[in-house]
Amino acid sequence: MKELTKQQAHRIFKIHQKAHKCIKDYELIQDGDKLLIGLSGGKDSLALVEILGEKMKVFHPKFSVIAAHIYVENIPYKADLNYLNDYCMQFNIPFIHASTSFDSDTDHRKSPCFLCSWNRRKKLFEIAKANGCNKIALGHHQDDILETLLMNMCFQGAIGTMPPILKMGKFNINIIRPLSLHTEKEISELAEIRKFPQQSKNCPFEKDSHRSSVKNLLQQLEKLNPRVRNSLWSSMTNIQSEYLPKELKKKIKSFNI
Repeated sequence: MKELTKQQAHRIFKIHQKAHKCIKDYELIQDGDKLLIGLSGGKDSLALVEILGEKMKVFHPKFSVIAAHIYVENIPYKADLNYLNDYCMQFNIPFIHASTSFDSDTDHRKSPCFLCSWNRRKKLFEIAKANGCNKIALGHHQDDILETLLMNMCFQGAIGTMPPILKMGKFNINIIRPLSLHTEKEISELAEIRKFPQQSKNCPFEKDSHRSSVKNLLQQLEKLNPRVRNSLWSSMTNIQSEYLPKELKKKIKSFNI
């Protein structure tokens, strides 16, 4: 890695420090853990490799890491596998490459985005099990989590999102998200300092996703309230059930006033 200015080194220190806080506050990593990083090749997962790779050098907690890139054969995402392998080797993290695919015509009940994500996640679980990993680390940041919260509220009628840690009892594997407290802007700042390569992608289903619209919605909410992120984050653990409608046993049709 190139030599950094004092300002750049300070910013990277603060970004790493926030990840350490997330790991500690949500108890994401314990002694003896073996983590599998889902390495897409984008800035978020590359940042995660660096952060966990550096944290492995700390005596406590003592854990190990491997990384896996899952290529979806019918989605034209392009990642430089040699770069990903070399990047992981900088942190002594073994790199695995695997592929999967899906057919959006076989299940009309689910969106192509869901099917793509589900199949990639399934392959990660298989790799984790085969390599003795008890946790899968994903690079979702705070923007991803808040956007998912808003999407679920607006389109699914549910309050839920991607938590910092999700216990998957069925698979005996936990999913952790050490970047949960970081804004996308902070990860982009790290990517700029480190000169991460741009990932080439051309998803044919991207136009059908609501995520870009919800991303714009979050930006609009920030204009109304610069601290809206803190409010949305706090709201997820501040459920005032006595001020919410009771769940009805029998569903009623929605109506307009």
